Amino acid sequence: MSTHDHDHDDHDHEHEHDGGHHPAPPSEVEVRARALEQLLTEKGVVQPAFVDAIVSSYENDIGPMNGARVVARAWSDAAYKERLLADGGAAIQELGFGGPEGNLVVVENQPGVHNVVVCTLCSCYPWPVLGLPPLWYKSAAYRSRVVREPRAVLREMGLDLAPEVEVRVWDSSAEVRYMVLPERPAGSESLGEDELAKLVTRDAMIGTARP
Repeated sequence: MSTHDHDHDDHDHEHEHDGGHHPAPPSEVEVRARALEQLLTEKGVVQPAFVDAIVSSYENDIGPMNGARVVARAWSDAAYKERLLADGGAAIQELGFGGPEGNLVVVENQPGVHNVVVCTLCSCYPWPVLGLPPLWYKSAAYRSRVVREPRAVLREMGLDLAPEVEVRVWDSSAEVRYMVLPERPAGSESLGEDELAKLVTRDAMIGTARP
C-alpha cells in the first residue's frame, strides 16, 4: 500500500486487523531476554554500553550490509534489477538472504519520484536485508508524521527534496514489507559491486536519505 504526501484521509484504516491500532505486547522470548540482560547487568557480567554497541552494529552495519549488496547488484545488473522489482523476496534469496518476514516489495527511486517506508502499526521491517530497525523508525512521532507531512520529516532528517519531486509513502505490514532501491549516484559508473555497496546506507533503503 502506498500513499502520496498530499492524500492520507484513509491511511489510518489500513491496519484495522489489529483491532486497536496498538503494537503487540512483547513476546515471551523478548521478556525473558530483557530479564536476562537486566540480571547480567546487575551482576556486572555485561555492561549496558557493550550491549548497546552490539545492537548498534546490527542496526547500522551487519544487517544493512545485506541490503547494500542487493542494491549494488541491482545497480550493476539490469536483469537482476528487473527481477528485484518484480519479486523482491525471490530476488534477495538469489543472494542468500530471506526469511519468514512476509512478502518483500522493492520500490525504485527515480529522478521525479522519491519513496519512503514506514509502518504505522508498529515496526514491521525487512530485517533480512536491513537488520534491526532503528529506534526512530519505531517511534510514534515518525510513524504518525511521515504519512501526513513526509517532506517536513525528511527535511528534518537531512533530506530536502525539490518541490517537483513526488513523495510516495509505503506502509509496511506483517504481510507486505517494503525496501527502497535508491538512485545510483552520478559518477559511479566505473565502480564494481563491492565499491557500490559501500555507498549504500540503511537510511537510503528506508528512504530517509540518499546514497
